[in-house]
Amino acid sequence: MGTQVSKQVDRRKSVSAEKKTLCDLSGSCGHEFPGCDYHPPDRKNWMSGINPEKVHINQIVWPGTHDSATNKIGIPCITRPFAQCQSLSIYHQLCVGTRVLDIRVQEDRKICHGILVTYSIDVVIRDVKKFLSETQSEIIILEIRTEFGHEDPPEFDKYLEEQLGEYLIHQDDHVFGKTIAELLPKRIICVWKPRKSPQPKAGGPLWSAGHLKDNWVDTDLPSTKFENNMKHLSEQQPVHSRKFFYRVENTVTPQADNPILCVRPVTGRIRGYARLFINQCIAKGCADKLQIFSTDFIDGDFVDACAGLTHARVEGKA
Repeated sequence: MGTQVSKQVDRRKSVSAEKKTLCDLSGSCGHEFPGCDYHPPDRKNWMSGINPEKVHINQIVWPGTHDSATNKIGIPCITRPFAQCQSLSIYHQLCVGTRVLDIRVQEDRKICHGILVTYSIDVVIRDVKKFLSETQSEIIILEIRTEFGHEDPPEFDKYLEEQLGEYLIHQDDHVFGKTIAELLPKRIICVWKPRKSPQPKAGGPLWSAGHLKDNWVDTDLPSTKFENNMKHLSEQQPVHSRKFFYRVENTVTPQADNPILCVRPVTGRIRGYARLFINQCIAKGCADKLQIFSTDFIDGDFVDACAGLTHARVEGKA
């Protein structure tokens, strides 16, 4: 018992020290970067506001959500706090400016996060279609994967093609160099990541797993995650020379050996430092590598930061 208590005391000290590290870095470096003062007049249509005929797909800093469809997961006040990473519906995430969705499914086509389950994938598809029907020039990256430990939904690729066919941007490396306007009226880059089923083929309506990569660091220590995100990002090619999307997740996650297991207070340790991360990308010379930037509990300020850097790139200021 004494050893366990000592471990928890040490862990709390580590968390406190790492939070202070980020706080001190923020105080000394600030949150300024090219485009930091840009605020889209309409977040629901922020891509349209940047000029679809000018902005290339590989110039966009895509604001994304981690475990996007968890707003109603589990049982309220009982299991939900342990798995909920977003409080907004998919539709409202898109309206606030989210453009990359991270969807986890299990065999029966229900959304899941680990062992906890929520609504059907049909709810996600319906929300996406509703948003697209209300906008004209917003492009979405829809990543759908079979959750770890689960089986692939049968014939899921056919389901996605049937549901989203008119909107799907086909898998093609030339897409990265095209403008938004050149892709319209197609609106969705759908990346399907099955665990055992065959990967989508080149030229088809769905994109294979290799087109959306990341380096997930599973930790609840905010400075550790921040530094690892920067390290892995610095090892990537610049956005203009790679043919896949690379994601950085501004999140930390609860750990089983820590008494704080609810997502919100844990991820709050790093959530407020998204602008600092962009600032440090500039300072360390890897801003031209930042592409997808994701978070838990997305809000307008996070979207503004991504849209601002995108606007600066399009204007030749970053």
